[in-house]
Amino acid sequence: MTLRTERDKETGVAVVTLDRPEKHNAIDLATAAELAAVWREFRYDDEVRAIVLTGAGGKAFCTGIDRSAVVPQPSSPYSVDDPLIAVGPKANDLWKPVIAAVRGMACGGAFYLLGEADFVIAAEDATFFDPHTTYGMVSAYESVHLALRMPPGEVARLALMGTAERVSARRAYETGLVSEVTAPGEEVAAAVRCAEVVAGYPTEAVQGTVRAVWSAHEPARTQAFARAPHLIALGNLPPAGQARLFEARRSGEFRVR
Repeated sequence: MTLRTERDKETGVAVVTLDRPEKHNAIDLATAAELAAVWREFRYDDEVRAIVLTGAGGKAFCTGIDRSAVVPQPSSPYSVDDPLIAVGPKANDLWKPVIAAVRGMACGGAFYLLGEADFVIAAEDATFFDPHTTYGMVSAYESVHLALRMPPGEVARLALMGTAERVSARRAYETGLVSEVTAPGEEVAAAVRCAEVVAGYPTEAVQGTVRAVWSAHEPARTQAFARAPHLIALGNLPPAGQARLFEARRSGEFRVR
């Protein structure tokens, strides 16, 4: 198992931990399937009323798709199979509140999860970036998720600068991606405290409120997602070209903003 789930029946809070610290909690196909399954499971578990999502190890919340994952693609130029499209709670029709607790790196496909969390709490050492453009890939779904939380100019800079810049937890707080910054190691406890408060309220009212907030930007998200596969098909380098850029990357050369 690459996902660890702990439930507290007394408080109604579950903590879901991406548990691949040796891979910076990158999501392989098994982890993607486990995430989709746990969100669907929570739909029917009345003892779980709020969820905290985090990553193991302290170095990373999640670094997106595991580069070793093999994702077969259809031959049709009109469709793309995205392995991360259903890893988030909203994609699995879960309307119980999800609070993300981030420490270390959160990049690339991590925004599928952060974009479907109801709010994000980050440790001071958390950083956010999107490497897609650096490696010849279109940041489509990730940028859409971010654009629903942050000012457009901030989203554009984060997405276009690729691996050259990382957004600090403080800057993420200033631009609306993060709602609270904690000392390193205290982010999960802070998220659990919030989850316990929310879990103590009538769950029908809570879920209805989550659904109402989501509905405010759902039409824009749906329209943008409909265009994403075509932008990816048109703009992505072939896999071999991406691999060459990835192998030639220069590690450690970035600024934190």
